[in-house]
Amino acid sequence: MFLLFGTRPALALLVIVTFRCDYCGQTVAQRVFKKTNKFTLFFVPLFSFSKSYFVECSNCGGATKLTEAQAHRSMQTAGATTYPDGR
Repeated sequence: MFLLFGTRPALALLVIVTFRCDYCGQTVAQRVFKKTNKFTLFFVPLFSFSKSYFVECSNCGGATKLTEAQAHRSMQTAGATTYPDGR
């Protein structure tokens, strides 16, 4: 009998905000993402075991890690009323 298990990253776009990029210096749209790693069994995702947040510049593609509080603050700044994870 074979037991197939592994991990799979899942990327979710939370919000798009506009501010100055630290890499290219341009004031452009920045995409805020949530990345979760999921444990899979027979290619079926069972549960999440880690999550991280980052912002990516739409001009140069530069990415910067964010804390969960920073990601939620950017959603509040953009006027989002609910978080994608249901909170």
